[in-house]
Amino acid sequence: QVQLVESGGGLVQAGGSLRLSCAASGRTFSNYAMDWFRQAPGKEREFVAAISWSGSTLYADSVKGRFTISRDNDKNMVYLQMNSLNAEDTAVYYCAASWALNNIVVVSASAVDYWGQGTQVTVSS
Repeated sequence: QVQLVESGGGLVQAGGSLRLSCAASGRTFSNYAMDWFRQAPGKEREFVAAISWSGSTLYADSVKGRFTISRDNDKNMVYLQMNSLNAEDTAVYYCAASWALNNIVVVSASAVDYWGQGTQVTVSS
């Protein structure tokens, strides 16, 4: 069982930055592939960024070059640094954990085992 708690969301002006954090419980955190997803009003939840056990990363095209995902296995933490934010980035951001037998990245919401409660990010234009 893994519990995920996000923090760091808020209101920011276009062009600004935010850093989201996700605190994970459980002793086997390092065996989970971690992700950030987001869901805007009236839209489906979408993949944002993924990181494997060892730190391999993958990003959605819409955030590539602006967002950076990272993890600290010693602290059971995952982060999402978001720069050059725009109005289209407004959404609830969810941290996600997927049990991984191999050093993989997960990009599908259907493969996620655990979800956080979400944190709101609002970008004003």
